[in-house]
Parts: sequence; C-alpha cells; structure tokens
Amino acid sequence: MEKIELAIVIVSLLIWIALLTLWGQFWQTDQQLEVTETHLEKLPSVCAVIPARNEADLLPKTLRSLLCQNYPGSFTIFLVDDHSTDGTAEVAQQTAQALNKNQQLHVITAQALPPGWSGKLWAMEQGINKATTILEPDYLLLTDADIEHDPVNLRQLVAKAEQENLDLVSLMVRLRCENFWEKLLIPAFVFFFQKLYPFRWVNDPQKSTAAAAGGCILIRTAALKRIGGLQVIRQALIDDCALAHAIKSVKSPSPPSPHLPIAPPPHSPKIWLGLSSSTHSLRSYPSLSPIWDMVARTAFTQLHYSPLLLVGTIVGMILVYIVPPLGLIVGALTENWLVALTGLSAWLLMSLAYLPMVRFYQCPLWLAFCLPIIAFLYTLMTLDSALRYWQGRGGAWKGRVYR
Repeated sequence: MEKIELAIVIVSLLIWIALLTLWGQFWQTDQQLEVTETHLEKLPSVCAVIPARNEADLLPKTLRSLLCQNYPGSFTIFLVDDHSTDGTAEVAQQTAQALNKNQQLHVITAQALPPGWSGKLWAMEQGINKATTILEPDYLLLTDADIEHDPVNLRQLVAKAEQENLDLVSLMVRLRCENFWEKLLIPAFVFFFQKLYPFRWVNDPQKSTAAAAGGCILIRTAALKRIGGLQVIRQALIDDCALAHAIKSVKSPSPPSPHLPIAPPPHSPKIWLGLSSSTHSLRSYPSLSPIWDMVARTAFTQLHYSPLLLVGTIVGMILVYIVPPLGLIVGALTENWLVALTGLSAWLLMSLAYLPMVRFYQCPLWLAFCLPIIAFLYTLMTLDSALRYWQGRGGAWKGRVYR
C-alpha cells in the first residue's frame, strides 16, 4: 500500500515538473498587449459589433468607453439588441446622444433566432452583415456589452494587427475580482484557460493551438470572409475558441511577389491572444452561484459531451491537484515522510505555477496555496455541467437553453 501511495504522488510531482517545463510556459502572465505605435499611411477602418441582451445597467459605462476611443481612423459601432426587455436599445441611444455621437452608433433590432444558431452568434451575424454591407470595414471588433475598454485599446489592437500582419488579435480582459468568491475562483478560471490553451502556443503560427477570448476580438474582415463567416461556427457555445480555430486552420493566400514567376504558397494565418490589465469586464459575480453557472454552461461542451473524457478529466484533476496535499497529509499521519515530502514538493510546484496569476489579479498571495480546493470546486462544476446536459438543461444562458 505504501508503494502505491508513493507511486501516485510521484506521478503527480512528475506531471507538475512536465507542466512547468514543457507546456508552453502557460503559467506566465507576460503575453500582454504592449505596442509601440508607428505611423500608418492609411488608418484601417473598424466596425465594432456588440450583441446585447438585457444590458441596460452596464451600457452607460461600457458603450461610453467605446464611443470615447481615441482611435483617429474611421470607427463605427453596431449594437444588436437581442430581444431585451430592459430598454437596452433606448439606453444605448441615450448614451450616444449624451456624447453627441449619434452618427457613430447604429442600433439593430435582432430578428427571431433561427434553428441551428446560438443566440450570441446570431446577433453578431446580423451586426456583421449590416456593418459589412454599409461600410465594408477593414477590421471588425467583436466585443461584449459588459466590457469597459481602455481609451487606447482599439488603437493598440489595430497597431498590433498591422505591425505583425495578424488576422486576429484577442484580449483576455481583466475579469472582475473584488469579493471573496471572485478572488477565490476568477484568477483560477484564467489559469485553467491558459493551461488548456497556452498563449505562447496560440501565438505561434507553427503550432495548431488556437484560442481567443470573446470579450475582445479584433479580426480582419477578409479573414472572416475567407473561412465562410460566422456561419461555420453558428452552433458553437465556445464561439471564441471555435472562431480562432477556424481562422488559424484556413491557409491565407500570400501576396504575389514581382520577383517570382508564380505566387508563393499560402501561409498559416497568424493570431495573437494575451492578457489585459486596463480593459476589463464589469460583469459581477456576487456569490458562488453565477460563477458556477458560467463554468457549468460550457465545461461539458469543452469535453465534446464525452462521458469517457469526463471520467478522464475527473481522474486527472484529482491526480494533478488533489493528490499533492493528500499525499502530504497521509504521509505525515502515517509517518511515511517520503510520501509527505513528495506531496509537499508537488503542492509547492503547483502553487509556484499559480502565483503569477494570483499576483496579476492582485489577490492575497496565500491564495496560491488554495488551488487544490479551487480545483475541487471546478471539478464539481464540470460534473454538474454534464448532469445539466443529460437533463436537457445544457448551455443555459440569459434565458435560453441549447440542447
């Protein structure tokens, strides 16, 4: 029995050593939008598309932040009122009027949701169709109605895309982290996301890893057209990552060269995903329940609705996150100090990996040692996500259920 206990904690320790050294440095927080702007002969035109469903409370701040962007190029906003019942459209128009920027805002009333579309993507599709029909912008800024943008955010996004010839630039905006449950669970949400999609790998055109954060995505209109538009991901609940995968999977035509008799072969599209400390979400999570619902909405979707992957995920979460502290406790109680020391070593490596994200969110440093408890809660959320799916309640969000 002692040999089995030792073997299990050794496996957990080896996993953490491998994660820290071989897994794209996912634990780092250095992938951030830092741009040295250069003069552009022609400033690209941009249209923002905002799907909004019952967001009247947040729009006075979030929409204002977009209307007040200091981007010197052409910038127009298309807000799609997705069957709101709280006066979202009126609040949006009043916000633009207060700033004397009515001409910069177009409010669209969403049509009925057709079969085969998620509500958010259908609203975005209508906004994109209107924007590309009227203005034919160079870029589309896809953003959520709860995001308050830094005044220079759009300027930096465009500069990043233009300087590095990127098809898609996305920011994992700073999520709200003020009360107990937010401090306990929100940094870990971003940490687990980075573990699934190491940002360095996402940003490497030679790797197939692709991801984006739906709160803030700047995409070339030509790149969106090249993949067939949002139509190709119309049923996706994790729409941001599905969009990034579609963009990165389709080869881009290389521009012809006057020095070559034939055009060069297509090249892999380039995307970039990073963290932001200045553009942030105003969505609040006053208790455990809304965070639980946010994760349970798509966790089983991430596992492709597979019971086998669900079992593997639960076993993996226990082995990676729960075994280290258990090994320390059991080893200490049974005076098996080798097991205790190995468990402690794995726990310390785990905490070391989590520490940069805890510091990024300016949370108490002792929370880095709470990752086992946090991971246990996320495991329960994932299990609940599967139960909701099997009960026909999967993907519930803003009054809609996607079966």
